Amino acid sequence: MAEMSSAFAQLRDARYLSLATYKKDGQEVRTPLWFAERDGTLYIMTRDDSWKYKRIRNNPRVRVAPCTARGKVTGEWCDGTARILSRDQQSPGRDVLRRKYWLLRIPWLWSKHNVFIAIDPA
Repeated sequence: MAEMSSAFAQLRDARYLSLATYKKDGQEVRTPLWFAERDGTLYIMTRDDSWKYKRIRNNPRVRVAPCTARGKVTGEWCDGTARILSRDQQSPGRDVLRRKYWLLRIPWLWSKHNVFIAIDPA
């Protein structure tokens, strides 16, 4: 695995990240999520009917920071740009998330509504 980009280096040992997305009126919404990193890109999984997915579809600008499972931010915020991955682009994200979180290896957690999002440093 390549070295994590310096922008996201503080996330190296974190189990969760706080993802800040933006509503149409500019209001920030924070969500704690599982994530994994590969080649300087962060990957998250969500559903295509979730609000964070809809906000990212409207505005790819995001911020990320390490956090606890309950969302308490434990580090500095980093700006990023999110990309919703097509079905044929999802393999790297799926693979690194499965490696990091053993629960994602259980088939009943997967749904046809799952989508993967890649986050690159801004």
